[in-house]
Amino acid sequence: MGSALWIAISGLNASSKQMDVIGNNIANANTMGFKAGKAYFANVLSQSLSGGASGVMQIGQGVTVADVATQFSQGSLESTSSALDLAIDGGGFFIVEDDEGSQYYTRAGAFHIDGDGYLVDVNTYRVQGYPPGTPTLGDINTRNAQSAPVPSTNFSIGLNLDARTATGGTYNSSQTVFDSLGAAHTLAVTYMKTEGDGQWGMYVTLDGNAPDAQNYSGLSFDGMGNLEKVYSSTMGTASGSGSGTATAQLVAGRNGQIYQTGSLVLQRDNVNAWTVHSTSDYANASIRCGTTNVDDTLLIDLDGFGGPDITVTLGGTWADYDLLTIPFTYTEADPADINVSFSNLANNAVIGNGGTLTWDLKSARAESITGYASTSTVKALSNDGYPSGLLRSLAIEKDGTITGFFTNGQTAPLGRLALADFPNPWGLKKMGSNLFSSTLTSGQAIVNTPGSGGLGEVKSNSLEMANTDLGTEFITMITAQRAYQANAKVITTTDAMMAELMNIKR
Repeated sequence: MGSALWIAISGLNASSKQMDVIGNNIANANTMGFKAGKAYFANVLSQSLSGGASGVMQIGQGVTVADVATQFSQGSLESTSSALDLAIDGGGFFIVEDDEGSQYYTRAGAFHIDGDGYLVDVNTYRVQGYPPGTPTLGDINTRNAQSAPVPSTNFSIGLNLDARTATGGTYNSSQTVFDSLGAAHTLAVTYMKTEGDGQWGMYVTLDGNAPDAQNYSGLSFDGMGNLEKVYSSTMGTASGSGSGTATAQLVAGRNGQIYQTGSLVLQRDNVNAWTVHSTSDYANASIRCGTTNVDDTLLIDLDGFGGPDITVTLGGTWADYDLLTIPFTYTEADPADINVSFSNLANNAVIGNGGTLTWDLKSARAESITGYASTSTVKALSNDGYPSGLLRSLAIEKDGTITGFFTNGQTAPLGRLALADFPNPWGLKKMGSNLFSSTLTSGQAIVNTPGSGGLGEVKSNSLEMANTDLGTEFITMITAQRAYQANAKVITTTDAMMAELMNIKR
């Protein structure tokens, strides 16, 4: 009968420990990533009343708590406003490392960036993953994250040039492009209507400077307003019939005003003035004299509108009625990319591909250029360059990829999170602060990326809450309380029986 007391005491102890587990579960009902425990009981070795080994007439020796097992079922996910709040949807643990290099495992994904740029948890332990370009597990650091500049190599312009524009009328477009150091430059295009049908000369400048070279100098539209051709023009060497000399030069960017092959013949009359002698090719060509002396410089406007296109510098002696011939060559092609080259940028910077910018006119991504009879307007501008950028914000994908968003509008991967799994997660040791550590029982961590190797995916802007089921805990609490009361009753009843036994001798 005395053993009943000890058996009942074991029941009290077991129920008390069960209440401890229940209390801990309830206390952590709002702890992120908490995994509830469950007490498992086992009977104590029995004794045989018969003294044999037959297994009959055995009386148990009470109860003990055999195990308090962690329940790794999924907790509910709570939405948050921080992209660095992470939850694992499925199996696995985040890996964090302290200053001494010890690794721990957690389901609590409330992370943030510390003052040194590291991704850390609430304990300031560094979250482990794969830094960019390396397969080795390590810290995720964003301190030096910066988007390097990319020079503009291709640009495109979507616009309409008004077919009603009078000869000599101009229209301008401009956009910002970037050199190899990320410095911004203004790329401007001036379009000038020529005397030719649907033909516009155009020239490109960079910060107001003419290009070193430009392979095409004009655009030609068909009767439907579609871009039909691009053209290039050159001016030959001026030659005279007399003993004088002449050097003819196109005004910068005015190649596009040569809209047909031909020549212009000038004549010096008997009053020391120059006139257009032949008008068959450029019918409205006119001569504007220089500001010093009529025999020094001639300014020639090929179509009579929009200002001078050619400068002629005269030398030597020119007699009355001497002729001066200037030849022109016009070449056209189906719409093709226009290349413009620039050099001598500040700080040895380079723009384009080796100094050459390409105006995209023929790829599938090219913006359309039209010549309709409607107001000239720019519809779209684009180029593939951008300046340097600083890190503005982060996003984390379900596969653990950490993407940085930069102030220049670019994105870049900054690393990838790693998750760990274990052969026996129930063997993990609770370390407090929502952390677990591996043991011989749990086995070594098996590290993979989220979504692979049976691991769950990462959910950004979410936190996993405790998996404590309050309803279940309250029911278990009631049964534990009743078990405790029943065991206490066994003690009081046994005490009464022993008291009655003591009274027999009286």
